[in-house]
Amino acid sequence: MGQQNKRVVIIGGGITGLTTAYYLQQEIKDKHLPIEVKLVEATHRLGGKVHTLKRDGYVIEKGPDSCLASKPEVSRLAERLGIEDTLIRNRKGTSYVIAGGELYPIPGGSIVGIPTQIAPFITTSLFSLTGKMRAAADFVLPRSQETEDQSLGKFFRRRMGDEVVDHLIEPLLTGIFAGDIDQLSLMSTFPQLYELEQKHRSLIAGIKKSGQSVNSNEKGNFLTFTEGLQSLIDAMESGLNPNTVYKSMKVTSIEKEDSNVYTITFTNGEQLEADSVIVTTPHHVVQSMFPTYPFLTFLKEMPATSVATVAMGFAQDAIKKDIAGTEFLVSRNSDYSLTAGTWTHKKWPHTAPEGKALLRCYLGKSGDETIVDLSDDEIEQIVLEDLSKIMDIEGEPEFTIVSRYKNSMPQYTVGHRERIQDMYEQAEASLPGLFIAGSSYEGVSIPDCIVQGEKAVSKVMEYLE
Repeated sequence: MGQQNKRVVIIGGGITGLTTAYYLQQEIKDKHLPIEVKLVEATHRLGGKVHTLKRDGYVIEKGPDSCLASKPEVSRLAERLGIEDTLIRNRKGTSYVIAGGELYPIPGGSIVGIPTQIAPFITTSLFSLTGKMRAAADFVLPRSQETEDQSLGKFFRRRMGDEVVDHLIEPLLTGIFAGDIDQLSLMSTFPQLYELEQKHRSLIAGIKKSGQSVNSNEKGNFLTFTEGLQSLIDAMESGLNPNTVYKSMKVTSIEKEDSNVYTITFTNGEQLEADSVIVTTPHHVVQSMFPTYPFLTFLKEMPATSVATVAMGFAQDAIKKDIAGTEFLVSRNSDYSLTAGTWTHKKWPHTAPEGKALLRCYLGKSGDETIVDLSDDEIEQIVLEDLSKIMDIEGEPEFTIVSRYKNSMPQYTVGHRERIQDMYEQAEASLPGLFIAGSSYEGVSIPDCIVQGEKAVSKVMEYLE
């Protein structure tokens, strides 16, 4: 690499963009490279959907509340930032699913709704005898002959039957993706399950032989920080070089010059030049920045679901019918507007003061998104009515915080992986030095976004070298 300074501009200050900026600057420092990095964010803050609010002793997550402990990316990043001592695991407790209006404990040993322990599955009243026998057919059904992508619904219904899918698998997956499992891509969400079926034929046997299991010790399966996930955002932002971040700067267009230098234009008319650009914004925003490139047109049509989270604080003695559990999911055949809920003060005891209860509920899914557009008062009433079917709550909440995320959950429909790979290849050919990453492409979780940030760093370093 020559000694003339190069500039990399990262568009989008969510978890992917922020991770990219942090790791890229660390790489540049370690190797003493003549590269400057700029991070551009359209809003007034970094972190995207990761946003922690502290109020009257409560620690309230407005967006995601934790990460899978089995994925090492968050722990590795926390160690690099020097905040690993503030990582904590959840308190384990019973998880429920509401099916047909009744509250049922989720059978122990379930992995994505697939039973891996026989006794809990046999004894649960969540499924009928017919439903259990149909799911047990997974042991003898032939492996799929499908070589193309298929929907999650098609895959799971063929292996486990409709009842297990409708009462357990679908509510679990709705909680993750807020989508229609009969439209979502298997190969873009759980390709490992397809591989297990091809190798072992039976999903249940494959999971057991692969050594996957539900954590049976006292430690929970999820991680967060004592001061909330915002700790990760704040630590990364503090670790960036001075004068690195441009906030409240919205990009209108990005144009490639003949010299392979990119000109980035903002809504206020200002411009910024870059030798390489990493775009980590939502997919529909990417397309609007490059309207003349046909291979990006499909991003405009790629669906995304709107969701909302609702946090409510109560005095603990206001809950007259307490449930000995930490969370619940809701199946589609139940008369509920909620898709899921968490007794957060039980799952994460640090989030509520002594004698207080913090409940967090979720609204919005494919086909039922208009609820997100209701007023805060209307949403609060709907949530309280649903909660009253589960538990007896006396009086009004001490506070209610409604957080809306419009078109925020990208939907990986069938064929997604092939479309994204084609986009990467055409971008490399037509727009060298441009790299696209984020939750719209290769995973929606925080660890997935961190991985994509790490990949983006490797790609831009290789390009500039």
